[in-house]
Parts: sequence; C-alpha cells; structure tokens
Amino acid sequence: MDHQCFTVSEFCEAHRISKAGFYELVKNGRGPRLMRIGRKPLVSVEAAAEWRRTMECAPISAPISNAR
Repeated sequence: MDHQCFTVSEFCEAHRISKAGFYELVKNGRGPRLMRIGRKPLVSVEAAAEWRRTMECAPISAPISNAR
C-alpha cells in the first residue's frame, strides 16, 4: 500500500532536509502545507508534490540548514 502522507521525519528523509531546516521553512512560510491528526503534523503526498514544484520555481535565498 502506498502512503498517502508523510510524518515530518519521513518527509525530511525523503527530501533530504534536516528537521531543523523543515521547521525553519515552515516558520518562514516556505514549508509544505501541514495537516494534523490529533497533535501529529503530517504532509500529504499532494502537499509534498506542490511544495517541490514551488521550491523549483523559488528564487534562491539564504541557505537552509541541511545538518542532521
């Protein structure tokens, strides 16, 4: 069965970014759309695809932390 959403850790691993970098993107309004199931934030596969398209078109700005 294919997953329909990512946990934050799964999203970060799949997109090769650190969790700190992920939360920095979210804080700056540049992260993927999130949904919450209870208190757990999740990223749908559609939101992940939309985020990738947005990031491909985004101008390059300050570097995002990629340390794990």
